[in-house]
Order: sequence, then C-alpha cells, then structure tokens
Amino acid sequence: MAQVEIYSSPWCGYCARAKSLLDRKGVQYVEIDVDADTKRRQEMTQRAGGRTSVPQIFIDGRHVGGCDDIFALDRAQKLDPLLEGRA
Repeated sequence: MAQVEIYSSPWCGYCARAKSLLDRKGVQYVEIDVDADTKRRQEMTQRAGGRTSVPQIFIDGRHVGGCDDIFALDRAQKLDPLLEGRA
C-alpha cells in the first residue's frame, strides 16, 4: 500500500470529502493540520508547486492535487493503482 499524506484544515469541507473517499477505500493516511502549524502550510505550498488551498494530497511523495483531483483520478480508475503502488 502506498504512503498517503493529506494536508488539511479541520474546518474544510473539501478535506472531509477527500478523507471520506480514502476512508471508504480503506486507505491509511497521514493527516497534516496546516492550521495548527503554519510552517506545515509553507511546507505544503512548496511541495504542491505553489498551491495554497487545502486539501493537498500526496501519494508516495507524488503530488496528486486536491479534492476535485483525487475524485477525478477515482472516476478515471487511476486512483486505486496509485494507492496500491502500481502506478
């Protein structure tokens, strides 16, 4: 199984949707609260190529985008292979 990191905020509905999708797939992930530590927000922005909105999701260190992006990957049947480390 791939390592999944999600930069999020407790008040973010898009974060909740993305985490819900990962939960339904039985994926364990590391959640990084950018509201609790501003240095983590700076880290997220740098890793995400300048994107500042949450969530920002990484699979095996590869930036896959935010909520809409992960749902698009799922619709295109490309998310499961990433999560299984096959992509």
